[in-house]
Order: sequence, then structure tokens, then C-alpha cells
Amino acid sequence: MREIVHIQAGQCGNQIGAKFWEVISDEHGIDPTGTYRGESDLQLERINVYYNEATGGKFVPRAILVDLEPSTMDSVRSGPFGHLFRPDNFVFGRSGASNNWAKGHYTEGAELADSVMDMVRKEAEGCDCLQGFQITHSLAIQELFKRIGEQFAAMFRRKAFLHWYTGEGMDEIEFNDAEADMLDLIAEYQYYQDVPVHYGTRYIVDEADDDDDDD
Repeated sequence: MREIVHIQAGQCGNQIGAKFWEVISDEHGIDPTGTYRGESDLQLERINVYYNEATGGKFVPRAILVDLEPSTMDSVRSGPFGHLFRPDNFVFGRSGASNNWAKGHYTEGAELADSVMDMVRKEAEGCDCLQGFQITHSLAIQELFKRIGEQFAAMFRRKAFLHWYTGEGMDEIEFNDAEADMLDLIAEYQYYQDVPVHYGTRYIVDEADDDDDDD
């Protein structure tokens, strides 16, 4: 069974992610304590795509939750499925960026990056056949994508763990495609980050059109 590691980052990403886990838990018959309460074998057939099975038959989301301030994490914990997540997988700062992009990018966010990568690596290494990553986020996640891309490229050059996936039927070209998709995504975020913001609307009138109107 191929597995997915889910990452939700920022206030927006965590709000979307919290709702996602409510919906998918309901579809698989998982209650807020992680206990299976469903009535169909089909609900358990592919449950390992998103969940790890823990001791006592509990199912835990394969998810990392990230934010620069603790209040977002508190909001997730107090939600209907807040106790479903592994406590160690909450990665957060102390004060947040206060809507200051530079602070989030260069200081608060940079301090959390290594912790997030360690947690992502831990979840990925715990998979038998990692299929990919699913991320709910805002544009501020670009730096994390870059780090994932750099580490992916370094491991792929050494063919690290590659035999696990080719042995399951995957082709090496799929990894090349995944790397290309990652680079395209980073470039797209960079474009939206660099694009200037224009206020108001400017109308440009061709001088030739003005002359025609005068005639």
C-alpha cells in the first residue's frame, strides 16, 4: 500500500487541514479517539494511505502540523478531532510573525525549518512505500518546498532507498517527473512572490486612436 505524508502549515493551512481530517476520518469510520467505528471492510482497505496504526488498534494521521504561533495549534487541539494527532507532530513557534513576511521568512520561520524537516523525514522513513506529500498551506511554504527539493535531489543522486519503490513496480522516470513538478511549483511560488502589486487601473490610449477620433 502506498502512503502519503500530510503537512499543514500556517493558519490557513491548518484550518483546511483540520476540516480535511474530519471528512476523511468520517469516510473511513474513524472516531475522534482514533478508534475504528465503521461497518464496512472497504473503509479499512486503504486506510494506511493516510493513517498509521498505533498500539491498541488506534489510527493516527500521518500528519505534521506547523505554525509560527501556538494559538493555531491550540485551535486544532480544541477541535472535534484535535486529539487524533500525534502530540510530537505539532511544530510551532512562540510569538508568530505578526503578519510580517520578513520576520516569518528570515527569523521565526527559519528557526522552525529544521524541526519540520526532521519530522517530515521521520514520517517518510516510517513508510513502507511512500507515494508522496500532500500539503495545505499559504504561499509562505515556498522555503520548505526548496529544502525538500534539495534533499530529494541529493538522495535521488545516490539512489537512496530507490530499490524499495522500483521493487513495488514504480519506474525511475516517475522520480524525475516528481522532481520536475517540484521545481515548477517552486518557480510558480517565486513568480507570485516577485510579481509587483499594482493599485488602481491605468488606461493607455494610443495616440493614433486620438488622432482618428479628432478627425
